[in-house]
Amino acid sequence: MTDGMPLADLGSRKRGRRFVRILEAVADRGAMTLPELVAMLGVSAATARRDLAELADHGLVRRTHGGVRAVDSGGELPVELRDTQCPVAKLAIARAVAVRVPRDRHAVALSGGTTTARVAMELSRHPLLTIVTNSLTIADLVHTHPDLRIVTTGGSLRTQSLEMVGALAERTFGALNVGTAILGADGIAAGAGVTTHDETEARTNRAMAASAQRVIVVADGSKVGRVTLAQMVPIDGVHTLVTDASADRGELDRLRAAGVEVVVA
Repeated sequence: MTDGMPLADLGSRKRGRRFVRILEAVADRGAMTLPELVAMLGVSAATARRDLAELADHGLVRRTHGGVRAVDSGGELPVELRDTQCPVAKLAIARAVAVRVPRDRHAVALSGGTTTARVAMELSRHPLLTIVTNSLTIADLVHTHPDLRIVTTGGSLRTQSLEMVGALAERTFGALNVGTAILGADGIAAGAGVTTHDETEARTNRAMAASAQRVIVVADGSKVGRVTLAQMVPIDGVHTLVTDASADRGELDRLRAAGVEVVVA
């Protein structure tokens, strides 16, 4: 991503949803013409051109004569755009997780991601809670709550997800014992476990899960049955999956058969 204005500041949530639709469509087809995008989005050609210019400026697509083509990013949306996806489901998931976390002294580890950020906001109402995270976004969201104790890791900043990753982050988790680890995921499947797009992020989250007595995975229905590059946790390391009603029922049954408690929010 370039050093220009963050995508989160580029306009309304409605515009953010258009960005997501453009990126997903271009990734699926490889390339699209401007008329195809105008028809898909239901906007003017001028609006579509402005959207494409912003996405190209941030290195997310490549402009061509008369259209746009994909830039290989491993299939991962920038963190600024992910919050425009499934907001109602993510809120329901967060609330379902929050009621499963003790309201007395308890330590919770949270990985990065927009769903875990929603969980963090719900957990901010819990007294006597310690939150351990490698996510700059989550630390920023919860640091103003005086009843919470916040522990952050060191590490190298992964700009795509605003997480601290690598050996320093892994050593932090290795030195701690937490009651519950709450992991976001790019995919969860009975055969492949919990997966993400980046292998360094996967190793850091594996260390987080290893520090915990209980592992909860939070994933909207689009992630269930999906497999991405790097495994964070094998399926026998997951105690609970909290998802929404859009998840594939067959895959949920396979996850239950593998010993995972499945909660549909």
